Amino acid sequence: MNKVLSLIVICTFVCCSNYGQLTKLTKLPKVLKENSGMAIGKDSTLWFINDSGNEDVLYQINFKGKLLKELKVKNAENRDWEDLSRDLEGNLYISDLGNNENKRKDLVIYKTSNPDNEKGEKIASEKIEISYPDQKDFPPKKKNLKFDSEAIFHAGNKLYVITKNRSKPFSGKTNIYAVPDEPGKYKATLINTIETCKEASFCQITACDISPDGKKIVFLSYGRLWVYSNIKLANFSYDHVN
Repeated sequence: MNKVLSLIVICTFVCCSNYGQLTKLTKLPKVLKENSGMAIGKDSTLWFINDSGNEDVLYQINFKGKLLKELKVKNAENRDWEDLSRDLEGNLYISDLGNNENKRKDLVIYKTSNPDNEKGEKIASEKIEISYPDQKDFPPKKKNLKFDSEAIFHAGNKLYVITKNRSKPFSGKTNIYAVPDEPGKYKATLINTIETCKEASFCQITACDISPDGKKIVFLSYGRLWVYSNIKLANFSYDHVN
């Protein structure tokens, strides 16, 4: 999924306090024909990935849209890469949790070291393999199509997975799961289920991010934005949402 809008929205959210003003930064290079996730890099740069069917590559561009570097991700396969996140040490997390048909049993988040420090053309990765404890059928019935994800963020020593609800009829509910940020095999922990809105065309979550102080979390959908304030990550409780 192309996430040019999330470039504008999430960079604004992360980089400054004036969330309400959007500024077009640049036009992306052609190699990012289906960009699907991004993370802030050093010296006014961004790291990108492309969606499913594309190369297992990280792309670095600057804020003028110039392609600076391509890094082949070793020990990784782009089944359906959907999002990027970083921790405070600069490690990068590539979410291969795209699951449109809700039938995958090979869901994984790839962890790499800080790509800003990589001098070569390749970067090693390790696997954080996950499963959803409440998924019993692959695929489940249409009313339970809730195991796709296009959005993750990192906080503390955990990764938080936000699901994209594809249920029919659409329930408007989004699950939030947590998994450790270290390589291994895990059953994700369901920490909360929230309802965004009832229109599938506007209410499916396609991106997310957390503010530097950890007090606000933003969800992006097809044309809508939710800002959750004073978040308590243990159960994803919040004071209010805008």
